[in-house]
Amino acid sequence: MSAKDPSGDAPAIWMLAFGQTFGFASLYYIYGALLVSIEADTGWGRPSLAIGLTLALIVSAITVPFAGRLIDRGLGAELLTGGAALGGIALLGLSQVGGLAGWYFAWAIIGVAMSASLYDMCFAFLTRRLGLNARAAIIRVTLVAGLASTLAFPLGAALSQGVGWRGAVIAFGLIQVGLTAPLNYTAGRRLRRKERRGGGAPVVHKGALTQAVRKPGFWLVAGAFGTAAMNHSMLVTYFIPLFTGLGTTKAVAVIAASCVGPFQVAGRVMLMLQGERAGTLTSTRAALIGLVLSSGALMAVGLTPALIFVFAALQGGAIGMVSILRPVLIAEVLGRDGFGAISGAIATVPLVGNAIAPIVGALLLGAGGISALLMGSLMLAVIGTAITLFIRVRGVGQV
Repeated sequence: MSAKDPSGDAPAIWMLAFGQTFGFASLYYIYGALLVSIEADTGWGRPSLAIGLTLALIVSAITVPFAGRLIDRGLGAELLTGGAALGGIALLGLSQVGGLAGWYFAWAIIGVAMSASLYDMCFAFLTRRLGLNARAAIIRVTLVAGLASTLAFPLGAALSQGVGWRGAVIAFGLIQVGLTAPLNYTAGRRLRRKERRGGGAPVVHKGALTQAVRKPGFWLVAGAFGTAAMNHSMLVTYFIPLFTGLGTTKAVAVIAASCVGPFQVAGRVMLMLQGERAGTLTSTRAALIGLVLSSGALMAVGLTPALIFVFAALQGGAIGMVSILRPVLIAEVLGRDGFGAISGAIATVPLVGNAIAPIVGALLLGAGGISALLMGSLMLAVIGTAITLFIRVRGVGQV
């Protein structure tokens, strides 16, 4: 493996990168991108609609530890492929629902697809295959996948205007089946062949997860990333109504929401350029401080509408760094033994945070308006930053 290509298979990494981009656009960002159109067409209330996404994220949180165990058993390629295909099928079903019961059922299936095919399992798969070289591969994946929201919001707006929200959902479902699943399958097969030629993946010892759960570091890492995830999900779910409520036009709101993706990429590029000069824990603290500042920027938007784009820069850059840093910090704090199961278990906390964020956000908006939502997001970021002060990492050689 060369220094420039620690994975030993650059095409496979880029395939996973595009697979994650299409996957996030189709399975996650599609909700925020189509929310206004769905609400206007169906007449279903925003809290009722939010239960669908919340249910998906709860199901994802419940099933992701089992997905992690499949990674440890060497079934990562099958998991990523099957999850993407299942998500596409669920989206096709979602496009045909006529009531809230069907809406909730389809989102529950999407939740299973999320746990099997998105970041958590992709990164666990790469960490198992590449070991200490996984960080470089993860950065490559996230540099591209950070554009998922940039793809989802404009494409969702264009499709919903042309063929309605149901036609838009069908299009995203076909993307999952026709593009994401084949990309994940081919990439997984290529990386598995590389592993076999290189001597195989590390042996997983029984009880690794049980031992990890007993350590304070497990819960501190879970709590820090859980609050970060809830902060981001609470805001991203309501980007359009939030921005328009602050006085912007819908067109400007779509542009601002679309800017978050490129700034995610910018944050990851900055992290990549830093290399080892800034440790993982230091970078994590900086990212969470960025989330604090992003909520503060929106709270001050009355001073100038341009602060909406300052928010996009800070929120995007910070959450972009967080998505890379989580698997690396887990490995540095808890080691790589049983990494799939451990990272899957830790992922339940951010996923639960993501799950309850739309409902909490809707309740805050109903109770106190936009100011209440922004104050809630600010407090989450502050708590997450405080938690990182208690985290301690192991020596690099132990990772």
